[in-house]
Formats: sequence, structure tokens, C-alpha cells
Amino acid sequence: MTQRYLILQDQTVFKGEAFGAPATTFGEIVFNTAMSGYQEIITNPIYHNQIVMFTTPTIGATGINHRADEAIVPTIKGVVAREISDVSTNRLQQMSLDSFLRRHNIPGISQIDTRALARHLRKTGTQKASIVDVPDAHAFDQLKAMVLPTNQVAQASTPKPYANPGRGADVVILDLGLKHGILRSLRDYDANITVLPYDVTLEQIVNLDPDGIVLSSGPGNPLKLNDSILKLIRMIQTEIPLLGIGLGHELFALANGAELEPLAFEHHGMNHPIREQITGEIIFANQGSGYTINRESLKATDLMVTHLDLMDNSILGLRHRDYPAFSVQFFPDGAPGPFEATNIFAEFMEMVTARKGGNLR
Repeated sequence: MTQRYLILQDQTVFKGEAFGAPATTFGEIVFNTAMSGYQEIITNPIYHNQIVMFTTPTIGATGINHRADEAIVPTIKGVVAREISDVSTNRLQQMSLDSFLRRHNIPGISQIDTRALARHLRKTGTQKASIVDVPDAHAFDQLKAMVLPTNQVAQASTPKPYANPGRGADVVILDLGLKHGILRSLRDYDANITVLPYDVTLEQIVNLDPDGIVLSSGPGNPLKLNDSILKLIRMIQTEIPLLGIGLGHELFALANGAELEPLAFEHHGMNHPIREQITGEIIFANQGSGYTINRESLKATDLMVTHLDLMDNSILGLRHRDYPAFSVQFFPDGAPGPFEATNIFAEFMEMVTARKGGNLR
């Protein structure tokens, strides 16, 4: 195996073995604690321009099945793992993980002590990283000079509207970095879906006369987005049922006067217990976020908390007191799982049904 190195902006070096594409890559590194679903994570647009490190000991054992893709083309910058398995008995496998990464020119590095790297990142926070052939001064100079992009949503969003037809309610999705799991979940209700770019105008939305609006999940810092999208949310939430997911949840909070703050430890995984405040039910759902709602800032808003993370008590769900609008920080579509939060879509579609006078057809 070819020897390669993972270097961090704080001068830390990890030696490992190459897999995937033989390219040099740069990006922000995050770690994901999910024990399964590596394909869905690799293809999830929330990791646009990031290097993803998996804490689970082995990935690759189920190969690649394109039905599980969360985007047509993955846009992550690299994959870091402890061990890669190219042996699979999965009858749905269409290619190996190594072949998939090579096809999309994404480098990977294995035989890394991912436990040590995860502990290191928990101390230092997310930082810039690179996968290189030689960890010399030139490589570190390039890493230091790298400027992280702030327009990830513009890069990940669809440039033009498109339809995912159904015979039910008319649902518009604002694509902030849309994952396919959201489309699959809404199609379970036979929704007639139109996906719009993130910079859509109010007039374009109104012309479609939607029965519901979904603000999709997506990558990047919500504070870097133009205020025009917050104004748009404030206008549409008064008239049309609205659901925000992930980045959409954060923008829904900002639009209604709440404030965001960085999480001490980013949430990337599916092992955090979540409590639904009204029922007291405990669920698990896939998460991928670096920000949370400032609790004190909610006092001056019309928002109430619906879900809490029981690991760090961070806010994971909000609902507007006066309008048919709510949001969740986690991913309720069950891709890659768990499937315990899919009722979020049922709740949203109930609002949509009410707007249509109780008839989805």
C-alpha cells in the first residue's frame, strides 16, 4: 500500500495508507461517530468541501449501492478511516468504496488512529487539514494559505428549479444543499415536489401556490448567508406550512429573532438521545451540525423548544407559537438511519393537509 499523511493546521501529523484517488486534498476536517451509513454520509451535501473522519473501526464492508446516495455527485474533499474493507457479500453492491472514491477523484487515508484523532479534534475543535504524499514545510505552507470557502450553499444548491412529480400536495423545497432522503420521505406521501434554488424570490414561490415549504439541510455557516433568505422565511411562514431541517432549522431560528452559537463539540453521528418535550419520548436521529440555538435569545421570540439533545442539552427543535411553522436540527428522513424521527414528516404533512381543507388530492 502507498503511504500517505494527514496533516492538520496545528502541525499535527498522522501517517497512514492511501485508498481512493491519489490526489492531494485540502478542507475542514470533522469526525462522524455513526456506526453505519458511510455511503450516505460521504454523499451528504452538508459535508461539501470537508474531510470526513469516521470513528467506527471499519468502513467499506457493504460496498456502494447507488440507491443509498444522498446526492448524485459527492462533494466531500476526503475520507479518513481506521480500516477499509473491500470484501462484501452485500447483494446490492455495485462497486467498492475504493472504486467509488476513485471515480469521483476523492482521496482517502486509512490505518489512522481515529480514536486519537477524535480526541485531538475534541480538544482543538474543527480545523483545516490536508491529505498529502509528504508532510514537509511546503505542504504545511499550502495548508496555512488555504482559505475556507463561505459560499457552500451557493455551491451546493441547484442552479435551476426542477420537479419531483407526485399526485398529492404541492410542496416546495428550498435547496440549501438538499439530500435525497428528504425527497424520498416526502414522496412517501405522494407529494408533488418542486425544488427551488436557495436564492429564489417570494414571487417565484407564490407563483407555484404551494401547500407547504421545506427549508432543506445544507452545508456551511448560517450566519454567512444573505439576510434576504431570512426576510423570505418571515414572509412565507405566516401563510404556508413550513418545515426547516438542519441548516433550514438554523435559518428559521434566525428569521424569528433567535441567536446561534457554535457547539462546543459538533454533532456528527446518530448516537445522541433526543427528547421530544411534549410527549417525553426519547428518540435517536442522524445529526450533522456545528451550531445551536442560544437559549436566552429565545425569550424575546415567538418560538418554543420542541426537542432537546440529552447529551449536552442543546436545542434541536423549535415551533412558532402563532404560525404553522416548525423545525428540527437533526435529519428525520432516516438516511442512513435511525428511523425513529420520520413522524416529523407526518406532522408536516398534517399541516399541509389542513391547508388543503383535509384533502391531499
